Amino acid sequence: MRKQLSNWGNYPALDCEEAAFSVDEQLQQYVDSHEHIIARGNGRCYGDASLGEHSISTLRYDKVLAFDEATGEFECQSGITLDQVLDITVPKGWFLPVTPGTKFITIGGAVASDVHGKNHHAEGSFSNHIISMQVLTGKGLLTCSPTQETDLFWATCGGMGLTGVITTVKFRLKKIETAYIKQKQIKAKNLDEVIRLFDEHKHYTYSMAWIDCLQKGDSFGRSILIVGEHAKENELNDKQRQAPLTLPAKGKLTVPFNLPGFVLNNFTVKTFNALYYAKNYKRVIENVVPYEPFFYPLDAIHHWNRGYGKDGFVQYQFVLPLEHKDGLAAILHRIGEKGWGSFLAVLKVFGHQDDLISFPMEGYTLALDFPVRKGLFPFLDELDALVLEYGGRLYLSKDARMQQEVFWNSYPNARKFERIVQAYNPGGKFRSIQSDRLQFNYGSNNSNS
Repeated sequence: MRKQLSNWGNYPALDCEEAAFSVDEQLQQYVDSHEHIIARGNGRCYGDASLGEHSISTLRYDKVLAFDEATGEFECQSGITLDQVLDITVPKGWFLPVTPGTKFITIGGAVASDVHGKNHHAEGSFSNHIISMQVLTGKGLLTCSPTQETDLFWATCGGMGLTGVITTVKFRLKKIETAYIKQKQIKAKNLDEVIRLFDEHKHYTYSMAWIDCLQKGDSFGRSILIVGEHAKENELNDKQRQAPLTLPAKGKLTVPFNLPGFVLNNFTVKTFNALYYAKNYKRVIENVVPYEPFFYPLDAIHHWNRGYGKDGFVQYQFVLPLEHKDGLAAILHRIGEKGWGSFLAVLKVFGHQDDLISFPMEGYTLALDFPVRKGLFPFLDELDALVLEYGGRLYLSKDARMQQEVFWNSYPNARKFERIVQAYNPGGKFRSIQSDRLQFNYGSNNSNS
């Protein structure tokens, strides 16, 4: 079935064929009958990593295969979404080991993007918690893990679907006592202070900061740091303690249509940032909240992406090495000079990670949303040059426009990754708009390299 397809940023939009499968035979038949395909989960990545001329949706392939309530080992098909996993596991006292800022992604998407969360500095990315998985590659259905078919495993974690279609994943959950988070919010007057606060609070499992991109002078980079831990039962109030593992209420608000482009401008961004910073009436606020508003604040507003208008938006996320906080300041200064601030600017600190192709490295990562407008892409090219200058890289799962030389010059294992993709995906059976834009060489169907 042909349709106009886009991911969460609503840019780019592509006229393509989308199919779906619910059993293995349907998937194999589709793979065999098409020259090029790419798997797509719930479309919550921001760019074009899961878009192609022929897309196959995993959403109907969403069964739970096993859940050991004693050990927390969970095995499922790749099309199940994180919210479905949470609905099953939280009432039993288990939580996701790593979660991004939305629960509406699939497990397959979590692996392909090797998602990180607010706890990367303490517990790594999703790949750190995978026991094994199955991938339908150009060589057939293979099982891989950190100790079996290791090249395939590490090229699939963060590999944007280029090794094949992830079919099943087995991973470890995290034990919890309650469905609540004990959180602490601290106002930081500028960038230097929030970086110092990150270091002072690095013993917390979860941390992130909202940052105001448009402030200058002494208030440059003013922020609100948010840290937290899974609450113990004795830390709940009397009402919360009555049902400590009850799931939070589902969000009901929605943005019913694309807002006009003029709604997002320098004035509205500055106004939002001022109100958001002022809402914390005290410098430090501590409370216990359900896990939903802590991990997934935007999930309460369905279709919030429509707020960026019909032309869509791109999320720009980069990471810089820990020693280059001066690079972070340089990029924020450039954004401030341009006057194109973001409502949603999120700063986090990554711990050490040196995987084949995954995004995180030990350092600072900042994610910002920019509505698509005239002059945006040349401006982002300028930011790319700064990211490269300071030894950083961009997140492939958020990318919709990166120039190919930026990718090849910023991911040190990119050519090794390409060779592994050639081995498991000879001729490029599995390919996307993104991989073509970045000019991957897939080798030939007869290649044994």
